[in-house]
Order: sequence, then structure tokens, then C-alpha cells
Amino acid sequence: MNIDELRDEVEQVSTFYAERHGIDRTDDWFVLKLNEEVGELTQAYLARVGQARDKGRTSEELDNDFRSELADVLAQVLLIARRFDVNLPDEVARKWLVWKPAR
Repeated sequence: MNIDELRDEVEQVSTFYAERHGIDRTDDWFVLKLNEEVGELTQAYLARVGQARDKGRTSEELDNDFRSELADVLAQVLLIARRFDVNLPDEVARKWLVWKPAR
């Protein structure tokens, strides 16, 4: 699956979730939701590396939590890009890949 297909799939899920729970997905919501997801990723990371309570979770569960939260962050970034019509591959190429070492 390419990034545009993934973005559209994530949008379908987010739209369904918002309708089901009465969420108004405003511009502010998209950005603030990313902040929430980054916070959850940070919490999962800290628990995974022993810098926060593990709440009785096994190492495998902590790893799964970390991976899940990372996926949530990526999904929210894709939603924001779609909302604001940002072509992420182009922007990554412009911002990051210009620094790619020549071989």
C-alpha cells in the first residue's frame, strides 16, 4: 500500500469513528489530537524503557503498546496532511532528502 492509499484508508476510519462518537473534526481537533497521540507515545515509550510505571504489563505488552501508539501518531499525521492538502512525499523530499548523502 502506498502512502496515499494509507492516508485515504485512515481517513475512512477516522470519519467513521468521529460520526459514531459525535466528534467535530475541526482544524484545531486534527492538530490537538496529534499532540494527544504524541503524549500517549511518550508514555508508552517511558513504560517500555522502565522510566514510568508498567501497570503490571509484560515486556511484550509494553512493546505492543509502543508500536500501537507509534501507529496512532503516523495515522494522525496522515490525517492532518490530508486535511490541509499536504503532499507528504514531496515535503519529505524537499525538507529531508535534500540532505541525503551522494553515493
